[in-house]
Amino acid sequence: MTEQEKRERLKAQWKAEEENAHIHGWDFSHINDRYEEENDIPWDYEKVIRGYLRDDMKILDMDTGGGEFLLSLGHPHENTAATEGYPPNVEICRDTLVPLGIDLRECTDVSSLPFEDGSFDMIINRHGSFDPKEISRVLRKGGLFITQQVGCDNDRDLVISVLPDAPVPFPDMKLSVQKQAFTEAGFSILRGEEHYGAINFYDVGAFVWFAKIIEWEFPGFSVDRCFDKLLYMQRDIDVIGRVEGTTHRYLIVARKD
Repeated sequence: MTEQEKRERLKAQWKAEEENAHIHGWDFSHINDRYEEENDIPWDYEKVIRGYLRDDMKILDMDTGGGEFLLSLGHPHENTAATEGYPPNVEICRDTLVPLGIDLRECTDVSSLPFEDGSFDMIINRHGSFDPKEISRVLRKGGLFITQQVGCDNDRDLVISVLPDAPVPFPDMKLSVQKQAFTEAGFSILRGEEHYGAINFYDVGAFVWFAKIIEWEFPGFSVDRCFDKLLYMQRDIDVIGRVEGTTHRYLIVARKD
């Protein structure tokens, strides 16, 4: 096979991944075993929640996705609510959460949650948007907000490798800034941790699929636009068996005073 034929074969494979970059809920099973991330986070989000959760608590899961994580908690359905704003996920939640008696509200504005003041004992949020002042409004006094977030530096080395001029999408998403925001909104910070970890891709096609899905980190990414840079990634695969990047996560547990 000539070098040109190899390039054309790779391009066809990667464009097929690009065309297949669709997601149901928050399901990354398409690239299972082809990439790894979050294996080195020093806290366990679910265990953190369970350390505070009681059956009699009224809880809200913001930006629940397809509701998969919320259901895994096994919390009494009559004490459970969820918001979601992405229309395909809203439909999934209507099919899976509503028949169980979970209070689902469609919501695209995190600064205007569709609940009364003081509705909840706990609000959880993994990788979704939030507004500390609005969270304070719908929490009862002494209520808890628990969140794991993707930080502003997440995947930046990978982004820059294919899109050198891409802006940082959410520059305030870091522990120091958000702790201050919650303090100003009337919360005490019970726990705050930040972690930089590893993300590895074992074939370039998996990276292409990922970059198309995470479009806010990789704005304007396409195989055609970034083909030469993807070839450099392929050389890393050929030499060390993976493409390496850096993740950024932080955890906050805040109590409304």
